[in-house]
Amino acid sequence: MAEIGHGGKEIVERILEPAEAKEKIKGLTAVPIRSQIANEVIDIAYGFFSPLQGFMGKADLESVCKNMRLANGVVWSIPILFDMSPEEIAAKGIKEGDSILLTYDDNPMAILELEEIFDYDKKEMCQAVFGTTEDKHPGCARTYEYQDKFLGGKITLVNRPRINPPFEPYFLPPLEMRKRFREKGWKRIVAHQTRNVPHTGHEWLMKGAWAQTYAELPIEKPLVGVLVNAIIGAKRKGDYIDEAIILCQDELRKAGYFGDHNHLTSLTFWDMRYAGPREAVFHAALRANLGLTHHMYGRDHAGVGTYYGAYDAHHLLASVQDDLSITPVYSMNWLYCPHCGEVTSEGLCNHKDEWQKFSGTLIRSIVQDGVKPPRLIFRPEVFDLVMECAEKYGFGSPFVTDEYLEKRTPVFSILPLNA
Repeated sequence: MAEIGHGGKEIVERILEPAEAKEKIKGLTAVPIRSQIANEVIDIAYGFFSPLQGFMGKADLESVCKNMRLANGVVWSIPILFDMSPEEIAAKGIKEGDSILLTYDDNPMAILELEEIFDYDKKEMCQAVFGTTEDKHPGCARTYEYQDKFLGGKITLVNRPRINPPFEPYFLPPLEMRKRFREKGWKRIVAHQTRNVPHTGHEWLMKGAWAQTYAELPIEKPLVGVLVNAIIGAKRKGDYIDEAIILCQDELRKAGYFGDHNHLTSLTFWDMRYAGPREAVFHAALRANLGLTHHMYGRDHAGVGTYYGAYDAHHLLASVQDDLSITPVYSMNWLYCPHCGEVTSEGLCNHKDEWQKFSGTLIRSIVQDGVKPPRLIFRPEVFDLVMECAEKYGFGSPFVTDEYLEKRTPVFSILPLNA
């Protein structure tokens, strides 16, 4: 049975088996790619970005910028582009109609069937996607770093990535993810997007979204699950290390705060653009392809600084809701109320003068000091695992440092192609 993804299109994996791949790549011009492009090659090939089958051409890019839709009318909010400099294109003799071999880690990774080489005004792209052209916006800064030419065409993976420890169990592409959901018997699944180690405020966000998603379904057996989908991509100094994020999210299940019957942790390779409302729409498409039915959105989803209003993402999602196959679940903040003696929602509790909100700065300072906080703030099993990850993977720190960036084991590797 066909698996239907975002836009009503069938999800198809574009992956060759090694023997066929070795024949197909013979004689192709090799082009090394950076980690962002390698991440997106994986996303395209495994169907995370369905209905995209490759990097965008100019018609799709222009339509995404101006209409937030692909040229075929399917809602799509973020450009997916492969860039090269004119000098490199000329030096390698690359032209439209060629197939080229994309390499990563000096090994073959994918074939790009090059349909189009084009340029596009980067400021115009930034204004359309990010609502600003300021280079201090991280999405604009990334866009301005693109080379001046874009290459559009279909991608076929010729060499599956090896997912390195401890991330192997968490790489669940769309077809595999949907199979897991069926095995669990879940009828509805709500996404929790994260780039953080979970404190109890995050935990209750998930629990609140789970309850909202359950709604009218019968409760005799588990029918609703929370999927933690951690975004794994470019890291900045001071971020939590990837190992701590993924393992600590899963620890909530292992330690019994959730269970196998209602919780699953996974990862998606993606370099955040911080496009706020547009990124929220992109996340809806991405998680629809993973087979989710609902998606949790809080305040200022995927935003940065003061570029977007607290509920801009909700408003943009509402404008295209009829074209999305995923239902948004809007979440209020969760906080600690000493009067209630519990973690509660700002939509429930009225002891406003006593509220103690989960301050990211405070949480980070607690983690940095290594002093175990009260379990109402941080589950002890999670906190212990943060500290363990710091020693095992973070060179003594749970946060990204120069040493971590230089010496860490990558999340995935592309090995030599063996038939």
